[in-house]
Amino acid sequence: MAADGPEALSLLDADIAARTDTYFSRTRRVVDRYGDKRVTYAVFLRRPVISAPRLMVSWLEQAAEARGSEFVIEVMYPEGNWVGAGEPLAYITGSLSQLSDLETLFLQKIGPPSVAAHNAYQMCLALPHAGFLAMEARHCAGAEMQEMMAYAAAVGSAAAVSEGARGFIGNANNATAHWFGRPHGLGTMPHALIGYAGSTLRAAEMFHATFPEENLTVLVDYFGKEITDSLAVCRHFRRLAEAGRLAVRLDTHGGRFIEGLDPAESYAVLERHAPGAIRRYRSETELRYLVGTGVSAAAIWRLREALDEAGFPAARIVASSGFSVGKCQVMADAAVPIDVVGTGSFLPEIWSETYATADIVAYDGVAMVKVGREFLLRRPEGGGGHGGGRGG
Repeated sequence: MAADGPEALSLLDADIAARTDTYFSRTRRVVDRYGDKRVTYAVFLRRPVISAPRLMVSWLEQAAEARGSEFVIEVMYPEGNWVGAGEPLAYITGSLSQLSDLETLFLQKIGPPSVAAHNAYQMCLALPHAGFLAMEARHCAGAEMQEMMAYAAAVGSAAAVSEGARGFIGNANNATAHWFGRPHGLGTMPHALIGYAGSTLRAAEMFHATFPEENLTVLVDYFGKEITDSLAVCRHFRRLAEAGRLAVRLDTHGGRFIEGLDPAESYAVLERHAPGAIRRYRSETELRYLVGTGVSAAAIWRLREALDEAGFPAARIVASSGFSVGKCQVMADAAVPIDVVGTGSFLPEIWSETYATADIVAYDGVAMVKVGREFLLRRPEGGGGHGGGRGG
């Protein structure tokens, strides 16, 4: 916090008063009038998640310090562990007067990151040999969400890495790079630089001249010549390509096929490399990921073919554009040769699934919860512990 003592308390309370739901603020006033009680809140989500409690816990600790109070926060599933639907992620115990008006804000800080961490975890496990680059910032509603989502990607990644995946190798901006153990964000060029330069190769030359020590990743879809421009860049930067320091990035939008592909040729490409993937039953969405427009499995395989045939087997492929959990799973089924995935699609697609909920489950040590939420009450000793391994 920017201030200490009474000033910090004043700033905190002013912010809470402005942002919390009114009925919580009024509850605090009632409790202050009629007498405080020590309560325990159970915090949970209605869907499976990966536990990502750190931001909530940190904020509650700051709030307690500023208010001269003390909250006992019991995280029931360590950060990065799988949590089943309805299982309490944490119990928070303390003064009802001091906690009642914090509920709105502490719930904001645990629901979205826990769901996003689950998505990131699933994506990394679906493509365990690919690295992931977090590119979610432009899709976030402000700096706080940006921080939550980067944290979530790092938590989900670490959980997947512990199971053998490569996981997230970094992110695209400096402010949240610390979550990935990096001093700064990663990335080379947007489409705007290609347009500015007037050609894909010229943009690559400009970038390399400006940042000669950096590995080079070149967007190749701007002019619709994904294959032609990829090979031109590799030939020009042959030493980088042969050293594995050059990557071409496919970001073709869904309005067209990459250079040289159409529906028939897309099927032919997968028939050469992953025939089983196109012979299984597929939804319309899955078929689009396999053989449709944009960055499909067929597109990535065709680019890999072209690079190998031209003598650039060490040139890497970065793929982006809509890489959600579902798309990653389809890509895995087609065994696509992706080296790095650039994605912001670990952000929750259905925001209502991110809504964390809290219920008070004890007043002055007496267990009590509204009817229908008895599953939140503490389990008796020996009745099944928390903090177990991950599940599906």
